[in-house]
Amino acid sequence: MNALYVLVPSLCILAIAYRYYSAFIAARVMSLDDSRITPAHTKFDGHNYYPTRRWVLFGHHFAAITGAGPLIGPVLAAQFGYAPGLLWIVGGVCMAGAVHDFISLWASTRRGGRSLADIARTEIGPIAGTTGAVAVLFIVVIALAGLGLAVVNALAESSWGTFTIGATIPLAILMGFHMFKWRKGHIKEATIVGVTLMLLAVIVGRPVASSAIGSWFLLSRHQITFALAAYGFAASVLPVWMLLTPRDYLSTFMKIGTIGFLVIGVVIVHPALQAPAFSQFVSGGGPIIPGPVFPFVFITIACGAISGFHSLIATGTTPKMIDKESDIRPIGYGAMLFEGVVGIMAFIAATTLHPGDYFAINVPPAVFSTLGLSTVNLPDLQAQVGEVVVGRTGGAVSLAIGMADIFSRLPGMRGLMAYWYHFAIMFEALFILTTIDAGTRVARFVLQEFVGRAWKPFARPDSIPASVVATTIIVAAWGYFIWTGSINTIWPMFGIANQLLAAVALAVGTTIIINIGRARSAWITFVPLCFVSTTTLTAGYMSVRDNFWPLAVGANAAAHVQGYIDSICTVIMMACVVIILASAARRWLLVLTGRIPVFVEG
Repeated sequence: MNALYVLVPSLCILAIAYRYYSAFIAARVMSLDDSRITPAHTKFDGHNYYPTRRWVLFGHHFAAITGAGPLIGPVLAAQFGYAPGLLWIVGGVCMAGAVHDFISLWASTRRGGRSLADIARTEIGPIAGTTGAVAVLFIVVIALAGLGLAVVNALAESSWGTFTIGATIPLAILMGFHMFKWRKGHIKEATIVGVTLMLLAVIVGRPVASSAIGSWFLLSRHQITFALAAYGFAASVLPVWMLLTPRDYLSTFMKIGTIGFLVIGVVIVHPALQAPAFSQFVSGGGPIIPGPVFPFVFITIACGAISGFHSLIATGTTPKMIDKESDIRPIGYGAMLFEGVVGIMAFIAATTLHPGDYFAINVPPAVFSTLGLSTVNLPDLQAQVGEVVVGRTGGAVSLAIGMADIFSRLPGMRGLMAYWYHFAIMFEALFILTTIDAGTRVARFVLQEFVGRAWKPFARPDSIPASVVATTIIVAAWGYFIWTGSINTIWPMFGIANQLLAAVALAVGTTIIINIGRARSAWITFVPLCFVSTTTLTAGYMSVRDNFWPLAVGANAAAHVQGYIDSICTVIMMACVVIILASAARRWLLVLTGRIPVFVEG
């Protein structure tokens, strides 16, 4: 099938959803009002609460929510063929994912920028609040591990890629000082210089990698993990204007620009989708995703369709920087639709690879030899990029190969495959790192809030000792999973964690809508809540039964600990979410039967 037949209808559906469905939700539920003063102004502290221009904040929010999920998830789900994943991305992002983000951001902005767990405590009840805090902490740690693993696998033993990504960190700090301190308000000049230097880092990366100092950037998998943890710690502790916001803003240009260029590339090259509509693995037995298409496609493609991780950003950093309420719609609903576009383009790039080439990259050579497939274009593609890509599991490398292949087939681009490949690796790593930094900061907020119930000084977001201690705990936790895990165990657990968190956020959103007396509109969040919770709890049960627990009791002694940890964490997360859903249902019943009065917002 020609990729244009997939791309054009998908973009049209997303545009219609923003124009009409988001406007319907804004009018029916939210009553957005710019006369309301947002928390960025009422709680301004220059550190976490900081009023930010709409499009700069859009850049931060989009960069923070758009991590590895919309890139890696669709690539891994291509194991099932192109039809299941494509239907889930397009339908899910319009009716579930964008609604989830929109409601979460609006709810937190109206409630002083409070976290999801804290909102659950006041809207549903203390049991839900405490359980929600525990669930969020477990879920965010596993989610960050799943996101971080992709960048670790992509950058390990790649000095070109490591140099390029490393160069973006001091560049972002310089941009932060330029935009917010030295020449406050002069965003355009900082943007031009920043984007230019970022592109230059890709070009310079090749001679640096081949020079005497190239070995400085040739890091092992564990060294990359340690460097990633150090970056996550710094980004969480430093003021948002110094590293987090400028880096996210800068990377958004790269993200949107690259996806836009990829759209143009597909229109010009109009590649064919080599993957079948439904592969032989839809019933299970696949070498990448260990389960059938239902329910595993819904946890494999998380961020491109719906992502609970987004609720942490929408109730974490972003509501503390909203300048006025009318910004909530383009940032909350619109940014998620852009992420859907990212997922669609990643899916197209992956499925344009021949199935033999796709599986040769994404599974170990020993496993590939059992599939009865052979490579077609991979030897030539591998020679062009100048790196060994066989057996580079995790999805990031196969996506970079697919993107580079499309770009190099454009007029005048022949022979530039190696540059396009490393550009794509940088593009992917930027996606992931901007989620790592924001996610770590949000997890730190949640941990401080939770511990702060017992010791109030720890809950202060401007407390440096509390920030350092909380961040250290969070970074050590997700760093452990990356250090010891693999894509086959972490990604399914990440998908389960991510979608369970989405169910929590949708339950909180449904409760808020009922609590404010707009129960007739509760279907907007209730319908996706039912679907997401059902598919994810089913996938969680099947993962523990068929994948995680067999590792714990199997013959491989080295996998025992990992199997036990994966099983225990998954069961804890599922139990927490069931408790929250039961508490929310009880609250709905009490409000709808009149035993608890509704609260009409002024």
